[in-house]
Amino acid sequence: MGIDDKIRNATEDASGKVKEHTGRATDNERLEAEGRNDQAAANLKQAGEKVKDAFKS
Repeated sequence: MGIDDKIRNATEDASGKVKEHTGRATDNERLEAEGRNDQAAANLKQAGEKVKDAFKS
């Protein structure tokens, strides 16, 4: 997993957390759900990169 991929995934995860918390604070269910989806996508990408790394070794 390249450092740029790690940074990109961490950024996507962090922005998802911000969206989720902002949505919760403003009672905006759509924004909250969008934040959870962003986090899930980042986690899937991280898992995929880890699998790729495992096969490289």
